[in-house]
Formats: sequence, structure tokens, C-alpha cells
Amino acid sequence: MTDRFDYVIVGAGSSGCVLANRLSEDAATSICVLEAGPRDWHPYIHLPAGFIKTFHMKGINWAYQQEPGPWTGGRSIYAPRGKTLGGSSSINGHIYNRGQRQDFDTWAQLGNRGWGYPDVLPYFKRLERRIGEGEDTYRGRDGNLTVTTMDWKDPLCEAFMAGAISLGIPRNPDYNGAIQEGVSYAQRTIKNGLRVSAATAFLRPAMKRPNVHVRTHAHATEILFEGKRAVGVRYIKGGRGGTAIEVRANKEVILAGGAYNSPQLLQLSGVGSPELLQSLGIEVRHALSGVGEGLQDHYAPRSVARVKNIKTINELRRGLHLWVEVIKWATTRRGLLSLSPTMVYCFWHSGETTESSDLQLTFTPASYKEGVQGELEDEPGMTVASWQQRPESRGYVRARSADPFEPPIIQTNYLVADLDRRVVVAGMKLARRLLASAPLAPYYAYEDFPGPDVQTDDEFLAAATQRGTTTFHPGCTCRMGPADSTWAVVDDQLRVHGLQNLRVIDASIMPRMISANLNASTMMIADRASDMIRGRKLPEAGVRG
Repeated sequence: MTDRFDYVIVGAGSSGCVLANRLSEDAATSICVLEAGPRDWHPYIHLPAGFIKTFHMKGINWAYQQEPGPWTGGRSIYAPRGKTLGGSSSINGHIYNRGQRQDFDTWAQLGNRGWGYPDVLPYFKRLERRIGEGEDTYRGRDGNLTVTTMDWKDPLCEAFMAGAISLGIPRNPDYNGAIQEGVSYAQRTIKNGLRVSAATAFLRPAMKRPNVHVRTHAHATEILFEGKRAVGVRYIKGGRGGTAIEVRANKEVILAGGAYNSPQLLQLSGVGSPELLQSLGIEVRHALSGVGEGLQDHYAPRSVARVKNIKTINELRRGLHLWVEVIKWATTRRGLLSLSPTMVYCFWHSGETTESSDLQLTFTPASYKEGVQGELEDEPGMTVASWQQRPESRGYVRARSADPFEPPIIQTNYLVADLDRRVVVAGMKLARRLLASAPLAPYYAYEDFPGPDVQTDDEFLAAATQRGTTTFHPGCTCRMGPADSTWAVVDDQLRVHGLQNLRVIDASIMPRMISANLNASTMMIADRASDMIRGRKLPEAGVRG
């Protein structure tokens, strides 16, 4: 079976949804979107607190496992990724965080024309419908993506922010504005008590157009080539043993599968390191050594304190309290079930670098079993997760075999760089100071993890090795850069070097990790790329100087 479209997009995640929306604005253009997972019908996707459930639901989650690293204490760290319409934006923690100006200026300095902060700011603005504080110089008010600020005023959250201020960290009303550093309530993609995923905001409107065709349960297995020109995609309908179907692309094949799946599909199609491909018995179609290399992610130990004199989310999500919250959400769309898992954001300096704020910390009036997100504890607790925003350590993603249904090998190499270890220790020390600050004293019982016996840098590092986890921000595995860069996979138009009619448009193209969660920037990348593909004049550059 073969069908033909102008564009074939592999992946209906954050980038794929934006691309389908923007490209389909041209009525004469036909788009086919292939998604390996099902439609986003499950109620837990749309209920913000459902995050705790979708975290492990394999029907809508790739549920990958990373390889143990040299600094993860022999542990294999869980790596969830969305496998449904909306991709990871349908199972993530709802946070909207763009990153710092210097993140994108660095991309441009690495030889990527048109990706500096003044170039990308207009796309951030065009995407969003910001409800709440923010200068219009930096924020958009008319886009598809609703961005709100948490409106659940919790005494623990207020005390945490007061504690940060007592340590010299200023209150920042908009960390997506002129500067990022400071402390504030989290901005999130939640509207009227419901998740706003990329599918809700962008794909759903696009699917009303007759030129958009979305195919679910469509597992891409190979990019089809004629010489060096990508001409289509082969996929299996219905999983292993299902029907093989080909879709042809008149204009372009676009990979939007994310930092794990896009490089894997390239490798399965014979594009990548010749040594890797030959070892797997895959014919080398195009040698490109950077495919899958350079993986970066944020690594976060989570500091936990026991709480007294107040109820935390740990208790409110059980028994009668939970039923009260269910009724509250059903009648008002407010309360516990309308919350993102992170309540407060804090950006500050480690003292280990001369860069702008290089630490990101989050506060939640709850705690998870063994410090790992996914299962709340029974006794009252509060948590500060802390991580280095721009790590130096890099790993890789590699196909495990020629079997497209085998999960890829994911090795992030957390904390391999010495600077990364120093900054993560500084983050844990700041987390301790924040939890023990005077405004939190009425509620602070004692430090549970890493515990009062941990005092030296080596002891903090050992604790980070023991309990640190991913923050679910993988990127940089199909990096953007000039053709003479040995690691580059795509150019600054996101075209794969040496091949025709093939682009990668997702978080994998980031040349360097940004100081933020990745969802906002992934959508920005797709929006900017859509104008490049359509040959549209790019928006006027944003603020300069």
C-alpha cells in the first residue's frame, strides 16, 4: 500500500503538531503525520494531576530505560517519552520555560545563522497566548498555546519563596521575560483545569483541515531513499507483525520523533556512523558520524525534608481529602487535580561558573518514594530538585539492532564532566539552605535526604550519584551546525547534511543544552522551521542589545 503527500512528518509530538498546523495553512499542500501511539483519548492525559499516572502507562509512553552510567551508582534510570498525539507534551509536567537569551545566542555563535535570541523571540511570542504577567516586548497574547501561572496559593510555596528572598534571590514575576533568574510560581500549559498539549493547541485545529492526514499506531521503520533523496517512509500499522505501508513525500520527509527516536530512525535507515551500522548489519546509505552522538539531559538529585504543622499533597491525595479535591475539580476546575507537579521555580548561581544563573531549582509541597518522581510517599514531605542548566557531559543514542521495535541504547553519561559534578553539589547545598531557611522553619521537621550526616562535597556527590534522576529533557542527538563540523547532522535550515528532502525538526537539533525545560523551545524550533520550509519571510527580529 502506498499513498502520496507533499510532506510526511514522523512523530506527532510537540514539534510535529506545530509543523502540521503551520504547513497546512497552505490549502494546496498535503500533510501526513505518522504517530506510533494512539490518539490522546485517555482522561489522564487531560487531567493535569494525571501526570502521576501517565508517567508509567506504556500504552501512551515509550517507557525507555537508560544504560547505567559511570556516575549513576550502577542504576538504569527511567526515561519516559510520550507515545500519543502530542507526544511528551501530553504526559509531561506542563511547565513552560523558554530558557535564557544566551542559550540561543550561543547557538548562533556556533555557526547557526538566524538562531540567536533576537531571531527566535518572535516565534516564542507567536506561539503563545500568555495569560498573566509579562511585558509584551517578550510575551505573546494571541497564539494557540495558552500559558498560565499557577494560582493555587499554598503556605509552603509562599514560605519557600520568602526563604529564597531571605537568601538574596529576588522575586521575578516573569522568568520568560527579560531575565530568568529569581524565584516565582511556575508558568504552565494548563487552561481552565485542563492540560494544553501541542495536540490540543496545534494539531486539533489542523486536523479540521482537509489537507491534514493523521495516522496513529503507525510505527516508522525506515526512511525511503532514491539515491541521496528522501522520498518517503515505511511504517508498520498496528505494531510488530502488522501491515507494512509506505507513504511517499513529494517535497520532504520530516523527522520529529525527538532526541531518542529521530536518530534511531536515521540509523535504521542507513544514515549514521558506518562502524555502528555495519556492526548491526545495516547497509550504510550515508555516512554521518554525528547521528545519535552528543546526547545531553539535566540530572537532578531531589532533596527532601519532612514537614510538620501542615498537610502536604502526600496526604491530600488520599481518602476523604482526595474525594473533596475530585468534587472541587469537577465543579470549579481548580484545586489539587488542576496542578502541575512543580509549583515554584528558582534560578540562581552555583558560584562554579562565570555564566549567568546556571542552577535551576524546583519546589513541590510533596515528596516521592526514594526521591523518584512517580509515586508519592505517605508521610508529609516537601522536595527541592536542583540541576545544572547547561551541562558539559555528553552521551549518545544508538540503535540496539536492525529491529525497529527494539528500544535504542540510551547512554547520557551524567556527571562525566568535572564541572557538572561541582555544579550539582552546589545545587544540593543551595537546596539545603532553602529548605532550612527561616520562613520555612514553622513547617520544617528535619532533612530526610540527603540527610544531616552529609556535609562534605564528596558526600553530597555520593548522594547525587545514589538518587539523582533525569528531569526528562533529552536533546542534542542530531545537532545543528556547519557542514565542516564533524558532529553536525543538520544545517541551520535543519536539512540533513549530504541528503536531499530530509529534515530533522525537534529537540535533537539543539547544538547545546538550554537552561530550561525543552517543550517551549521545541515548539519554537518547529514554528521557525515551518517558515523556512514554506519560504515565508521570517518575522522581524526581537529585542537586541
